[in-house]
Amino acid sequence: MDELIRLTAADTAAKIATGEVSAVEVAQAHLDRIDAVDGALHAFLHVDADGAIAAAKAVDAKRAAGEALSPLAGVPLAMKDVVVTKDLPTTCGSKILQGWRPPYDATITRRIKDAGVVMLGKTNMDEFAMGSSTENSAYGPTHNPWDLSRIPGGSSGGSSAAVAGFEAPLAIGTDTGGSIRQPAAVTGIVGHKPTYGAVSRYGLIAFSSSLDQAGPFGRTVLDTALLHEVIAGHDPCDSTSIPQPVAPVVAAAREGARSDLSGVRVGVVRELSGPGYQSGVLASFDAAVQTLRSLGAEVVEVSCPHFEYALAAYYLIAPSECSSNLARFDAVRYGLRVGDDGVNSLEDVMSLTREAGFGPEVKRRIIIGTYALSSGYYDAYYGQAQKVRTLIVRDFTAAFEQADVLVSPTSPFVAFGIGERVADPMAMYVNDLCTLPASLAGTPAISVPCGLSEGLPVGLQIMAPALADDRCYRVAAAFEAAVPALTPPELS
Repeated sequence: MDELIRLTAADTAAKIATGEVSAVEVAQAHLDRIDAVDGALHAFLHVDADGAIAAAKAVDAKRAAGEALSPLAGVPLAMKDVVVTKDLPTTCGSKILQGWRPPYDATITRRIKDAGVVMLGKTNMDEFAMGSSTENSAYGPTHNPWDLSRIPGGSSGGSSAAVAGFEAPLAIGTDTGGSIRQPAAVTGIVGHKPTYGAVSRYGLIAFSSSLDQAGPFGRTVLDTALLHEVIAGHDPCDSTSIPQPVAPVVAAAREGARSDLSGVRVGVVRELSGPGYQSGVLASFDAAVQTLRSLGAEVVEVSCPHFEYALAAYYLIAPSECSSNLARFDAVRYGLRVGDDGVNSLEDVMSLTREAGFGPEVKRRIIIGTYALSSGYYDAYYGQAQKVRTLIVRDFTAAFEQADVLVSPTSPFVAFGIGERVADPMAMYVNDLCTLPASLAGTPAISVPCGLSEGLPVGLQIMAPALADDRCYRVAAAFEAAVPALTPPELS
């Protein structure tokens, strides 16, 4: 069974479609892997073994009946716990939602089920997606399969660790400031943040509504593209969903795998490298740029002068929106309720519940956001941050007049030690330095492995204009085909 967990999603689907292997055998192999290694990784918060086997049996029955199967039918997937799943626990990594079982499916969940993809369970995450290390989960940290003493990135660290640790070939993450790309980079897999609005947010528990975006993880660019096509597309349930056809990302990935980038202009962003970046990361990035050039790409340097303000703008906009979104967790409508003894007032019950239910990072961001939105400070903080956001969008527009795609390291650092930066929020926040501009502008970006530093993975970030997600996949696939694949050490 060991070989089944190491197949790509595309190969797994092909073997299931031809009957070479059953979907039940594939699901059971991954459930056995979870049993064997998740005690060390802690990638999953909830494993739905019965549901996975039932979904796999349904795929096998369809194949036996001669019905057409979707391109990913029978392939296992790990779902980040921020995505609502009917009748399955959905905690968002928080105590305040402990025990909550939603009465409906998110649009992403529904599309995955309709495609015959087998959901194995829900993965660990930073509480309400606030963090860059998956150390802020109320249920304990996730560990990096490359080195169990290090973080797997965040906030989608459970999903990235599940894919890197061969517990699932595919996973869903969400990216607010970089939470798909940064964990993909530090665990050595592929992660794509789609254009904002290209994948429905209906059924995602909101952190920062103008930034949150769900997207796919995979061990190859093609696998990631195949999952992208399953979950993307217009959704009338989401008012921010874009009524446009899905970009041809699978075709782009297949075209890119032929490793020819002739005629593609690649822009190296001057402001996303230099002092403060680990030397090994910069060395891997420089080698990656040389590889792109060897594939026929024209490489130019571009300047985006307002990117240096992205960190400050993000940490005003995101906390402001989170302070509004999390007001709904009030001890009345969801999960936890503390102090409801007939003596305490309603206000006291709300206060006691939020005190007990939210962790330190969530409270910190609610306080920052409430302050930034308060009377007399709105224009000085939140309003200014939105103006900076506009300048960053203009930087992208100017840069894409000089280049088809932009590239940078995905993260300034490789995975750091668990607990190393917990006491220093600013040191933690700079992990997303390279990913924040694309988040603020709503443009697509992908992270693909580009080498090792200190024995740990480094990611190459490829950014494209809005709705040109296929450009990311084409360039990433060409690069992937030209460099050796990374394989993490064996877990026991």
